[in-house]
Amino acid sequence: MVVGTGVIGLRIPGCGSLKEKRSVLSRIIHRTQNEFNVSIAEVGDNDLWRRAKIGFSVVGNDKPYINAKMDHILRFIDQLELAVVVRSRIEIVSFDDLMDGDDIEEGKYE
Repeated sequence: MVVGTGVIGLRIPGCGSLKEKRSVLSRIIHRTQNEFNVSIAEVGDNDLWRRAKIGFSVVGNDKPYINAKMDHILRFIDQLELAVVVRSRIEIVSFDDLMDGDDIEEGKYE
C-alpha cells in the first residue's frame, strides 16, 4: 500500500471576507474531489482572509502512479487560477512491509 499526502499553501488575492474565502476554497475542493476522487480539506490558516492551507491524500498500490497523480492534482489546482499556489509539499509513504502478512493473524476478526 502506498499513501501520498500533500499540503498546499494558497494566497487568495482580492478576498475581503471569510465568506469570500470559503466560496473560493469550496470551488477548489469540490472541483478537485470531482476530478480525482481524493480526500481533500482546508487544514490551516482558517481565520485568515487571503491565505489558506489545503491538505489532500491519495491511496494506491503503485508508487509511480501515486506520485504522478499527486503532481497532476497540484497542477490542476494551480491551473484553476482561483488562488495562487504559494508553496506545496508532498510526501509518499510505502507500507509494503505491512502487506507481507507476517504480522496479521488469519481469521482473527472474521
